[in-house]
Amino acid sequence: MKYLLIALVAALLFIPFLGAVHLFDWDEINFAEAAREMIVSHNYSQVQIDFRPFWEKPPLFIWMQAGSMLLFGVNDFAARLPNAIIGIATLLTLFAIGKKLADEKMGMWWALVYAGSWLPHFYFKSGIIDPTFNYFIFLAIYFAYRIAYSNRSYRMAMLSGFFLGLAVLTKGPVAILVSMLTLVVYWLWNKFRIGIRLAHLGLIALFASITTLLWFGYEIIAHGWWFVNEFVTYQIRLLTTEDAGHGGPFFYHWVVLLIGCFPASIFLFSYIRGRKKTIYGQPAATEQKDFKVWMWILFWVVLILFSIVKTKIVHYSSLCYFPLSYLAAYQVYKLSSGKLRLRGWNIALVCVVGILLGIAIALLPLVGVYKDMIIPYIGDKFAAANLQAGVSWSAAETGYGIAYMLLVIISTVLLYKRKITNGLVCLFVSTMVIIPVTVVHFVPKLERYSQGAAIDFFISLQGKDVYVKALGYHSYAQHYYTREQPHSNKNYPNTDWLLNGAIDKPAYFICRITDSGEFIHHPNLEVIGEKNGFVFLKRK
Repeated sequence: MKYLLIALVAALLFIPFLGAVHLFDWDEINFAEAAREMIVSHNYSQVQIDFRPFWEKPPLFIWMQAGSMLLFGVNDFAARLPNAIIGIATLLTLFAIGKKLADEKMGMWWALVYAGSWLPHFYFKSGIIDPTFNYFIFLAIYFAYRIAYSNRSYRMAMLSGFFLGLAVLTKGPVAILVSMLTLVVYWLWNKFRIGIRLAHLGLIALFASITTLLWFGYEIIAHGWWFVNEFVTYQIRLLTTEDAGHGGPFFYHWVVLLIGCFPASIFLFSYIRGRKKTIYGQPAATEQKDFKVWMWILFWVVLILFSIVKTKIVHYSSLCYFPLSYLAAYQVYKLSSGKLRLRGWNIALVCVVGILLGIAIALLPLVGVYKDMIIPYIGDKFAAANLQAGVSWSAAETGYGIAYMLLVIISTVLLYKRKITNGLVCLFVSTMVIIPVTVVHFVPKLERYSQGAAIDFFISLQGKDVYVKALGYHSYAQHYYTREQPHSNKNYPNTDWLLNGAIDKPAYFICRITDSGEFIHHPNLEVIGEKNGFVFLKRK
């Protein structure tokens, strides 16, 4: 009965309004466009963008999106639905594992902590790869941990390898890197004692290989090594260089997890206390304590690895959400059972971070209402033009942020008065409720500023036999929202040919006003419109 209840609540949290806002450039539109092109081209073995090979990602998640689009049509809802389904599966899995490790109460707390934290919840409403990848790699590590405690250890190894293979097919060999580092660090931390034998490692490797070869093997046999070589080369470049200008300081992901995973992240600080009874570096006394070791190691491996990696993007550290939420839920579980006492500074930190988030939500409508006063102080010409979008705001909408602040304050008062369970439930449930309210109410308005004019332009060209090209910046939106079909003329990817060559059908272009100088004066182009920082042009 509780599994059904969790599934229903998760479905209500993650599925409604998935198509209420356009997909965001780049990642969301990138993957959705690859799925759409699979359907158009009937080529399901290779990932394509612009109907040319795209070797940056394996196909599993894109297959999931393509299947969703075949059922519900090519639209934004279908592109995001696979992650919503993964969200339901994730909360059910957390409850099941928590119940096995301790009891149903622990399982419920873990599911609540995960669903009641900002980024972990929000990502199930997106169309990016990471929630699905994180789920598969977490299961791979969980079944590897189970090897030492199951009388069916070889089955656990097979399952670990199977899910590791699915993770590789979802995002690539980074799954193997994370898994190997986690295993090696656990082995070193536990003073070379581990319940996983060579036979288990062999089964993990075998089943991971079989799973990944279902695609890699077919691809090599059908098309040779070129596609796979390009894929591996890209993965190496991504780890060693800044990609697409996404750089950042070493502590980038530390800040992302602290703020983005509120309130769960705050409860990690409750581990800062006397450590004389710690089991780290000693043989694990119980399954639960050993699982906690695995989660701490996974957390630090992912956090440090992606702090070192040159490319810094918010979702790169999202695999931390699983161990972070478990470690937080474990503390919450002990707090609610009276086995742990929450310190005053912990409560104060909950209050401060929660109020800051509430202030940020409350300020959003005010920026919209008083944008004319703010725009003169914005140094970025493109951003200032974005704010000119006709988006309706009301000062009354600050009530969402104020309501969240009040709920956080009520939660902290309850915690301070030692009504721990009530305070914790209030904190996580209020966050779990405010997230979809914020997403439904604010995200569409923010999207109108950031890309709304561009998306409208592309949609206006749907069904027309034309070329559409973004100039001066990279985008996938022109392919997806024009519902581009394969072009017979092989010169179409060549920007110079589109601008100066003997084109065989109309060509439309878009650029940002900050890059428009050379294009608005181009002898072969005429400006047909300008809106919210974007300039629209057509080949004469």
